[in-house]
Amino acid sequence: MKLKNLLAISMSAVLAMTALTACGSKDDSSEAASESTSSKKTAKVIEIDLTDEQYAFGVDKDQPELLTQVNDFVKSMNEDGTFEEICNHYFGDGEPVAVESATLDANKDQLVVATNAAFEPFEYTKGENYYGVDMEIAKALADKLGKELVIQNMDFDAVCLSVGQHKCDIAMAGLTIKPDREEYVSFSDSYYKASQKLIVTSDNTEFDDCKTADDVNKILQAKGSDMKIGFQTGTTGQFYCEGDADWGFTKLAMTSTGYKNGSLAVQDLLNGNLNYVIIDAAPAASITAALNAMQ
Repeated sequence: MKLKNLLAISMSAVLAMTALTACGSKDDSSEAASESTSSKKTAKVIEIDLTDEQYAFGVDKDQPELLTQVNDFVKSMNEDGTFEEICNHYFGDGEPVAVESATLDANKDQLVVATNAAFEPFEYTKGENYYGVDMEIAKALADKLGKELVIQNMDFDAVCLSVGQHKCDIAMAGLTIKPDREEYVSFSDSYYKASQKLIVTSDNTEFDDCKTADDVNKILQAKGSDMKIGFQTGTTGQFYCEGDADWGFTKLAMTSTGYKNGSLAVQDLLNGNLNYVIIDAAPAASITAALNAMQ
């Protein structure tokens, strides 16, 4: 599926962009500005799936009835076209729909959703409203259950923990099914097939002849600690870079750095502070398109 909408980039990513500083005479500064403009980098996604993942929702282990309701909803939204319609808002020619969060109130019948709204196109914010595939699903699920929707935005690595501590009912955050997360949540049936993809600067040609994930991994495994790779903290990208027995990932020798969101990682790549970034496929496409448009 091809993204046709340039999605909003978080304010933190925008603030992370390096400002150009003028110096010298008027002629010198004009020449320097011209050179800086022409040397601005853009990014590209290497279109090879490095992993095979399934997204699911993480439900409070003490709410088995909610898990059943969620699974019923996942099945029905695929059968009645709801999921396809929502995806069209972000991957097709439709328009994203704003989702509002109510204020948490223990005296009301609410569905409390834990998310990390820095993972476009699955969850992100514009103003006070939430957008994204998961957020629209959350709204549809809350309506189906006859509950008021409350969205709690937090760091990604706190999402499952908050549900495990019974602070939220369900985690909806582009969440990959993974055994160690089942310590905190009960996973619903899968609703989306995902993967990790590699992002490099547009002038990088070392992966041009790659055909498979093994081809890409072989190149990455050969890199030493003088090379730098970034990822969003707590995601499969981190497990790919740092090694993970459950996935069968071998740790890369490169110096790795985690970021609060993928936008910050890709911006650091463009700033020359990283050589590579690995994040989920849909956010990778969205983020690179949006940041390239700003260059």
